[in-house]
Amino acid sequence: MFSDHTNSRSPFAFYMLQSANYISLALKMALCILLSISCRKDQVYHQVEKPTPYAITIPRFFPTTLNIPADNPMTVEGIELGRYLFYDGRLSGRTDPDSLMSCSTCHLQAHSFECGIDHPVFSGGHPFGLTGIFTPHYMLPMINLVWTNHGYLWNGKVAATNLSHSMNNLEDLTWMAIVAPHEMNGDTTKVAALFQSINGYPELFKKAFSSDQVTVKNIGRAIAQFVRTLISANSKFDRFMRGDVKLTAAERNGYVLFMTEQGGDCFHCHGGDGNPLFTTNLFYNNGKDSLFFDTGDRYSITGNTIDVGAYKAPTLRNLTFTAPYMNDGRFKTIDEVLAFYNTRLVWSPSISPLMHHIGTGGIRLSPPQLADLKSFLLTLSDSSFISNPAFSSPSKFPDEK
Repeated sequence: MFSDHTNSRSPFAFYMLQSANYISLALKMALCILLSISCRKDQVYHQVEKPTPYAITIPRFFPTTLNIPADNPMTVEGIELGRYLFYDGRLSGRTDPDSLMSCSTCHLQAHSFECGIDHPVFSGGHPFGLTGIFTPHYMLPMINLVWTNHGYLWNGKVAATNLSHSMNNLEDLTWMAIVAPHEMNGDTTKVAALFQSINGYPELFKKAFSSDQVTVKNIGRAIAQFVRTLISANSKFDRFMRGDVKLTAAERNGYVLFMTEQGGDCFHCHGGDGNPLFTTNLFYNNGKDSLFFDTGDRYSITGNTIDVGAYKAPTLRNLTFTAPYMNDGRFKTIDEVLAFYNTRLVWSPSISPLMHHIGTGGIRLSPPQLADLKSFLLTLSDSSFISNPAFSSPSKFPDEK
C-alpha cells in the first residue's frame, strides 16, 4: 500500500537539500564575519573612549607615596570634569542665583583654597552654609592633599580607618559637603539629576568614567582627582633646596631655629628639609587651652584621652595667604601665632609630649630671633600656586560652550 519513496528521496530532492545546507553554512560564515567586524569596531571604539591616564609629577624631595585609590585613577578627563564641578555653583542641587554654592565658594585659590580672613561674605574667615549655620571649625588649606594618608579634616574623621565606608577618603568629602547643613544642605539625588540634565556634563562623565550616567559617587571622584593636582612646590625654600636661589642671613637663622629643639622646636610637627610638606598630617594638643568643650577634636574620633584637644597640624606652606590660624581661627596674623608659641602655651593633661617648652610656657625666643623665624616661614610662600591657571575657574561651563 505504501511506496518505498516514503523512506528515500529523489535525486532532485537530494540536490535541493545539499544546496540548502551549503547556503545555510555560507550564511552562518557571513554572519560570523560580520559579528567579528562589529566586535572589532566596538573594541576600537572603547579604546578611543578610554580615559587618558594622568601621572602626577612628584616634586624633588617630596614623598613618593601618594593617596590615590585604586578605583579612582587619575585621568586627564577626570581632572577636567572635576575642575568644572569644583567651581560650579549648581553643586548645591539648585539653580536659583541665591542658592548656588560650590567648593570654590569657600575654597578660594587666592588663599590657597582656604576661605581667607578678608572673604567678602564670610567675615573674619569663618564660613557658613546656605542655612546660615557656621562650619564647626575654620578651614584648612587645600595644599598637597595627595600626600595625606592619616585622615582629612581637623580631627581626621575621613580616613581609611573609619568604619563607615562612606567616609574613607578625599572622594567622600563631596557628598558630605552636599548634605551638611553648615554647607550646601542639599540632596545628593537631586544633585545627580540636575547635572544629568545640564548640556555637556553627561558627555564629560562618559569621557571620564565610560558612562554618561551622572552619579554623586563619580562627582566625588572627579572633584577628588582635581584636588589631588593642587600641588604647591615652588616657594623660595623649594628653589633654595633645588640650588636655584640663596636664603638671606635672617632666613637661614630662622631655619636653624625652626629645626632645633632649643630654638623654635617646630620641626617635630611641621617637618623640614626631610619633610617638605611642612606637616606630619598628624594630630596634637599644642597647648592652646586647659579646658576643652569642642566635640569635634581628635578625641571625638579615637575615644583616647590623650587626644583631648588635639587637632591636625596644618601645613605651614603659604602661611601668608591662609589666615586666620588654628582650628578656631583665634589668631589673625603670623605674629600672633609666634607670640603664642613664645610665651602663652597652656598645660593640660593631654598636652602633646612634643611640646617640649610647655614647662616655661613657650619657646622664649628674643625679638630678633622671632623676626628671623618669621623670615624663614615667609620663604614657604608659593605665589605661583595661587595664580596657576590650571587651578582657576574655567572661563565657561560645559553648557555655555
